[in-house]
Amino acid sequence: MWRELLLVVLFYTGYTLTRIILVQDGTGPAFAHADQILGVERYLGLDVELHLNQTLLSVPWLARSANIFYATMHFIVTLGVVLWLYRYRPEHYRWLRTSIMTATGVALIGFWLYPLAPPRFLHNEGFVDPVTALHSLGLYASDASGTLTNQYAAMPSMHAGWSLWCGIVLVKLATQKWAKALGALYPITTVYVILATANHYVLDAVAGFALVGGAAWLSWILYVRYPEPIIVARARIAHGIAHRVRRGAGEPAPGHGHGHAAAATGGGATRSTYNSGRTSQPA
Repeated sequence: MWRELLLVVLFYTGYTLTRIILVQDGTGPAFAHADQILGVERYLGLDVELHLNQTLLSVPWLARSANIFYATMHFIVTLGVVLWLYRYRPEHYRWLRTSIMTATGVALIGFWLYPLAPPRFLHNEGFVDPVTALHSLGLYASDASGTLTNQYAAMPSMHAGWSLWCGIVLVKLATQKWAKALGALYPITTVYVILATANHYVLDAVAGFALVGGAAWLSWILYVRYPEPIIVARARIAHGIAHRVRRGAGEPAPGHGHGHAAAATGGGATRSTYNSGRTSQPA
């Protein structure tokens, strides 16, 4: 478990640092892309962000709660679900962990190629940042927190993507009805919060959902539906490592100096490794 926790921490640290590195000089492209997104949403009739933002601000206690939700639940719920998955559903852990990491890694490409100013920066459109307006706790409540992240990494929304991943895990694998209900409500609540607090656009959430959904489907195909290629690859890697260790220890490689019997033993080891990996995979 500690190895997996370390992996998650290292991955998220790398993800955060890469987001910061991807901040480009000048904000012109980010604001130009914001105009593009709003134009598309208005054409499609999806531009509900301003209405949600104004409605939220009319209820200050709800706006403060939404600010705290946006700043904290993204990390707390996701990490909690990862730990629960590892502890209580280990047979599903590997493919689901791989899916969220894959989606998050691919999201960095979007942040790099399509920097996007969030709605709360578009004061000329009428958007208001509830953290600033209410002097509330929030993710960007201080200048320091704002400079330690890439505030133009909005497309796709990984708040939305990670919440969908948590929802999939709970709805699919939880046994209690209340847990399944929370799993279904959590992505909906998250999308409402990211839109109403003017941190994301509708299309950001759609892109985040599509990215995580696609990564989960691909990971399921590779790890669960058709796992043989991964099993074979692992067996070959394990056999290659064992071969290098034997050579480093001065032992002759299989098939050299021991005749056909050694070669047969080496082949048996490969088959044994393959069969061991095969039986360890979830049905």
